[in-house]
Amino acid sequence: MNGLRERLVLYAVTDRAWLSAVPAERASLEDQVEEAVRGGATIVQLREKGLDDAAYAALARCVKTVTDALGVPLIVNDSLAVSIASDAAGLHVGQADGSVRMIRARLGPGKILGVSAQTVAQAHAAEADGADYLGVGAVFPTATKPDAAEVPLRELAAICAAVRIPVVAIGGIHAGNAWVLKGCGLAGICVVSALFARPGQVRASARELRALAEGVIRQA
Repeated sequence: MNGLRERLVLYAVTDRAWLSAVPAERASLEDQVEEAVRGGATIVQLREKGLDDAAYAALARCVKTVTDALGVPLIVNDSLAVSIASDAAGLHVGQADGSVRMIRARLGPGKILGVSAQTVAQAHAAEADGADYLGVGAVFPTATKPDAAEVPLRELAAICAAVRIPVVAIGGIHAGNAWVLKGCGLAGICVVSALFARPGQVRASARELRALAEGVIRQA
């Protein structure tokens, strides 16, 4: 997809767990997403594990009003039905979420499809089946997904070298360790708590992380 690589530089993945710490006047996911994008996030993934499809789609539509207004794509995590119902820019799926080839066919050619991968073999398969980009991780230990297997940096670099589609790293990335990813060949970094776990500082955190992401990419 044209221009996708540039959209992946700072990939924000939402987490509503942190909203309780946000001042009441800014305590909505839409507000926090707006802060992240205004600070420098270039794409947003809506990740909700505890909502049914109707509630998830309703939330996606609300968040999409913000991302559309600010000109960044909204990606839905895991749910093909919600991605279609909300007319999101795309979908991100994991290795256990079904056939990538089937999902690609149902999602349609005009939408972005991201796939999680932990090995070169998985990366090759996802690319062959129609993925537009890969999310590789966890590259560092992460409290967001404590059971996620850690991907060594040498495997991350091998994946980046093995495919033609862009690759983003995810898992435990923050301002203090992003620099370690230089030289791996990444198109961008994904962040969750490094953005949304800092009430009142989301925009400033995004600005700092965007600069770090650009540095990582320049030395890819």
